Amino acid sequence: MLRIDSHQHFWIYNPERQNWMTDEMGVLKKDFVPADLSALLAECSIDGSVAVQASQAEVENEFLLDLASKSSLIKGVVGWVDLQSSTVTERLSYYSTQKKMRGFRHVIHDEPDINFMLRPSFLRGIRALRAYEFTYDLLIYPVHLPNALQLVRQFPEQPFVIDHIAKPNIGKGQLFEWKKHLAALAGIPNVSCKISGMVTEARWKNWKQTDFFPYLDTIVELFGIKRILYGSDWPVCTLSASYSETYGIVKTYFDSFSRGEQDDFFGGNAIRFYGLTNDEGLP
Repeated sequence: MLRIDSHQHFWIYNPERQNWMTDEMGVLKKDFVPADLSALLAECSIDGSVAVQASQAEVENEFLLDLASKSSLIKGVVGWVDLQSSTVTERLSYYSTQKKMRGFRHVIHDEPDINFMLRPSFLRGIRALRAYEFTYDLLIYPVHLPNALQLVRQFPEQPFVIDHIAKPNIGKGQLFEWKKHLAALAGIPNVSCKISGMVTEARWKNWKQTDFFPYLDTIVELFGIKRILYGSDWPVCTLSASYSETYGIVKTYFDSFSRGEQDDFFGGNAIRFYGLTNDEGLP
């Protein structure tokens, strides 16, 4: 079973496209390409990755698909389309011809409207995904969990995955409210969860592995071993930890799990969720 990092990013730094980077994110304000990631994955015995959009424009899709066409490291791409557009089905039809395009996401947690994901126009876009067998990544904060529950209940056949365990404030020990609302969402069988992005929700560069274990306990309890995916969130993780340090947290935690369970978490679940195929060199 190949081992897959289900969540990482590439970009050629442009302050207009990466306008989400704040002054304290200087370490990210440079180019990140597959050659930069290759050795990091090899060090942790990871065989490939899913590249996820970091800019909300279709030019981002072409950039990632071009990288994927040149690098066998990239097993799939999660891109962006305007799900509210009247032409969304035409765009999805086009992307269905791109073998490595596996799904889409929107940066919901940056939308000023807390109810953005419940807009009728957005729901129409989500409804259109299924015909093309695309997945959907939910990038949200804990405050969005009740609305996310309303969303996913309307689409029982649509595969959803929660990015970054819904970004609880680990640095402040936020747990109870996050778990309460996440539990309802985890009860929906077509919803999975990426164990990713945790180090940037902790105190940057000032954390210990055990800080994350209550959150890992919660995710495993709620989702089980078959609906959780390993993701690094590289290079964003480098704000708080190196790739190997980020990987080391989950490696330590899952060391006591069976070989089969580790195979699921570190690759099998991502392969199944994103429909990565033998054409991409997978088992």
